[in-house]
Amino acid sequence: MANSLFRRKTIDSILKDAEKGDTEVHPHALTRVLTVRDLTFFGIAAIIGAGSFSSLGEAVFRGGPGVVLLFVITGIACAFTALCYSEFASRIPVAGSAYTYAYASFGELFAWIIGWALIMEYSIGNIYVAFSWSDYFTSFLDKVNIHIPDYLTCSYAEAHKAVLNNSPNEELINAWNSAPMLGSLKIILDLPAIVINLLITYLVYRGIKESRNFSNVMVILKLAIVALVILVGGSLLFSHGLTFNWTPANDEGVKSFMPNGFGGVMSAVAGVFFAYIGFDAVSVLAEESRNPQRDLPRGMIYSLVICTVVYILLALVLTGTVHYQKFEGVGDPLAFIFESQNLNVGWMQLLVSICAVIAMTSVLLVFQMGQPRIWMSMSRDGLLPPVFQKIHHKFKTPSFATIVTGLVVGVPILFTEKTFVLDFTSIATLFAFALVCGGVLLIPRKEKQAGKFQIPYVNGQFVYPLIIAVSLFLFAVLSKNYFTNLFDFDYSANVDYTAGKASFMDLATPNISIIIFWLICITLAIATIIKKYSLIPLMGVTTCLYLLTGMTKSNWAWFLGWLAVGLILYALYGYNKSKLAIKK
Repeated sequence: MANSLFRRKTIDSILKDAEKGDTEVHPHALTRVLTVRDLTFFGIAAIIGAGSFSSLGEAVFRGGPGVVLLFVITGIACAFTALCYSEFASRIPVAGSAYTYAYASFGELFAWIIGWALIMEYSIGNIYVAFSWSDYFTSFLDKVNIHIPDYLTCSYAEAHKAVLNNSPNEELINAWNSAPMLGSLKIILDLPAIVINLLITYLVYRGIKESRNFSNVMVILKLAIVALVILVGGSLLFSHGLTFNWTPANDEGVKSFMPNGFGGVMSAVAGVFFAYIGFDAVSVLAEESRNPQRDLPRGMIYSLVICTVVYILLALVLTGTVHYQKFEGVGDPLAFIFESQNLNVGWMQLLVSICAVIAMTSVLLVFQMGQPRIWMSMSRDGLLPPVFQKIHHKFKTPSFATIVTGLVVGVPILFTEKTFVLDFTSIATLFAFALVCGGVLLIPRKEKQAGKFQIPYVNGQFVYPLIIAVSLFLFAVLSKNYFTNLFDFDYSANVDYTAGKASFMDLATPNISIIIFWLICITLAIATIIKKYSLIPLMGVTTCLYLLTGMTKSNWAWFLGWLAVGLILYALYGYNKSKLAIKK
């Protein structure tokens, strides 16, 4: 049975299955209309959205101006991952993304696990985006004197949690107190979030051409206004002589680019990483790309580079125009810097609100397109019922899977809340990224072919072990108690990880994920000496695993519980219905 759990599909068989499809289920293929420009725009649409417009304020508060470094670090980690995605996308230009790649490298069990985890990235992550979209939309309506009752602009869970915790948030408290009753149940729901989910689901259902045109228009508008924020904010920063905000004084009165230390910067990793997820959504559009083996890698890399530059400039403008400590609890940081107590530019506040609505609408669109195509690929392999690969005869879209995706996003909006969804999404995405990078190590190298992307091979036989050895040495030198504290599990209980002021070594201490991280790195170093693995995917695995060590115990508990449910479903249906099982 162990061997059957890791049964693999060859790359040739995956390509053949995608070409012929299951004609008894869907005689129609997806329409190839997307160019490299369209794919780049889809990537930008997915990346610049809820993370940059909502979580950036908290990241700035924790890390100060030094959060710019975290955007660079996370961008580098995502760059390694993007190169690995590009390698797979070039070799396996079919819908399915990381799920399909895992099937060709790790085998069926890991393919199912990644497919199940991607539900969290695309579908569950879209719940957070829908909530954030609702916040900005209602804020925009308030600016034009249109007010929606508070009990129709938040979820029941948010309002209930606010009351239990005596939250100072007046809108949530008022939502609970003013909500109408249905028997003994208060009617509290986020109506704008539900409506936008319905509209996006309908648009995705109608077809890829309509979605492409809508996304491209939104991306152009979004980038134009983001550029305006950078230009206006940057010019006022220098004209008002506010550059001193880049080196604020810490608690000891010492001016520093990182007033809370590197530990404060690293404590913002979850929010900053969430701002990057989405570039991998481009890979699920392989079967709708005109030249996927050339254009998919370009689309992912171009969008990642553009967005990294945008994030760095935004972070510099935010931390320069306003003292970083003022961003505590700020959910709309780009509009906040133009408020009367800061730069006092009222017309920019309105523009930013419009920009945020546009940005997060495009994110919803791209994620809502990605999930059905992953389910379609899983259905082709027999891991899900055949109905999930049904293609609409007129619109040429995975119709049933699209409707189910809309329900998976829409129904939880009624009973969940943003903080939980954000943590849930980030850990699943990092997990999938790590496996994709690891998968590149397991597939044989191929000869360079004209017109197709190929990840550069850099022999890591001696370089990677040296990197790990030097890293361990630096940790030992910078903190003499590092290895002692690593196994002192009571030590971490006294560290405040949420205050943003713990030292880097405090943040890196005693938890099981750090120990596992170093064990995996040492194992990879030994394997690399023997097998001469390529350095780029090795660094991709390492950086993603390191970011995973920042996840809390509760994050891991929920994630492992989610995986357990998925494994049960696989055992009940996918294991026996898999096409590889039937062929055997």
